[in-house]
Amino acid sequence: MTKFQGRLLLLLIDVVVINAGFVLGYFIRYYFQWFRETGFDARLEDYWLIQIVFTLAYLVMFRIDGVYKPRRAAPWLDQMYLIINSSAKVMIFILALIFITSPATYSRLMMVEAGLAVIVLLGVERGAVGVIEGILRRRGQGIASVLIVGAGELGRAVMRTLVARPELGYRCVGFVDDDPARGTTNIGRFPALGALDALPALLRNQRIDEVVITLPWSAQPKITQVVELCTHRGVRARVVPSLLQINMGHIDVNDFGGIPLLSMRADRTSPDDNVFKRLFDLLGASLALLVSAPVIGLFALLVRLESPGSPIYSHIRVGKHGKTFKLYKLRSMRMGAEAEKALLMEHNEADGPLFKMKNDPRRTRIGRIIRRTSIDELLQFWNVLRGEMSIVGPRPNLPEEVAQYNDWHRARMRVRPGITGLSQISGRSELTFDETCLLDIYYIENWSPSLDLTIALKTLPFLLSARGAY
Repeated sequence: MTKFQGRLLLLLIDVVVINAGFVLGYFIRYYFQWFRETGFDARLEDYWLIQIVFTLAYLVMFRIDGVYKPRRAAPWLDQMYLIINSSAKVMIFILALIFITSPATYSRLMMVEAGLAVIVLLGVERGAVGVIEGILRRRGQGIASVLIVGAGELGRAVMRTLVARPELGYRCVGFVDDDPARGTTNIGRFPALGALDALPALLRNQRIDEVVITLPWSAQPKITQVVELCTHRGVRARVVPSLLQINMGHIDVNDFGGIPLLSMRADRTSPDDNVFKRLFDLLGASLALLVSAPVIGLFALLVRLESPGSPIYSHIRVGKHGKTFKLYKLRSMRMGAEAEKALLMEHNEADGPLFKMKNDPRRTRIGRIIRRTSIDELLQFWNVLRGEMSIVGPRPNLPEEVAQYNDWHRARMRVRPGITGLSQISGRSELTFDETCLLDIYYIENWSPSLDLTIALKTLPFLLSARGAY
């Protein structure tokens, strides 16, 4: 389905919904006992003319207010703001029209009830459309191919969004950058395609729908050249303002005698946000330990019976701002497994500084079960109670792994590490290390209480599916 066909279909659905809202408003006015107007009656067909005007007024106002302006995965609340704003204007217009032309013919209160019914029905419709579009885009339908120009911090911010929000419907074919190291080094699923002079050939030989330019404003001549090239090739070019290299969530806007001033905040979270997150951690960890205590006890016993040694394994991990702490887990490998790691390095299936093997021979039979179900990580709620970890956050790595980080990877250590996070509900071990870091940094820069709750609620289904767990 083309974009035009999609917009036409949405318009036709809106026409049906608007008329359904009008009819619903009529039945509420004349048939519902609570709202029925005594001494005033009318047939639905008496309203046919005002119904046509009502529908046309909605479509015209939606066009004026930009309701049909194409926006990929526009938030439902943003859409509802536009719809409510347009509906208010339509109701004022209809009420004024009735008052001027035929005040005794139509019920003005019915018009208000019809407008409210339209708002509710359009809200349900937009929510359903958003869910369907998200499902289709996750399945590869309606996807736009994107090329990123520039792989600096701003370019990686775009990549983070593409990884964290697949419902936007973008597929990145790769990126170009004039820096020799960046232009030849892949970042997770995003392939490096060379320098900017490779752009004409890429636009000619690959299907690219949009080019996102993330170069600094100091490279203005290059930006202009890229935009002109894209225009000539019929490819849409988008320029991300370089001011966004400073995360907008870290900026305070103040007034200095009428002169706007921008100042940086060291921490985008407020004291209230930090209190909420800590209370969420304390309550969640306490409840989790209380509920899972019998499970922990049972599997600790099974681990001990199968393999000699303590069933609880502790090792040093790197937490917030590089501070180390001792992390606790149920032991899933035989004793002395760490000493055997060097012998297995040639079988490492992970990229970057991590070590992972799907069929690690050091794992015990019980260990395979608890790793597959993540039961081994239940003891980390104790680390949460101690304030060393959070329920939601980036996973903590070993000191020797952190020593191999690139500079941009270290941004994931700005917060306490977590038991679950965006990477845990996005594929876990199926992700590359770069992709995991992109998701972690996206989480940090877009943190909110609702995001924590969303990740926590989505974690259980992913645990049950055991996707990417080994």
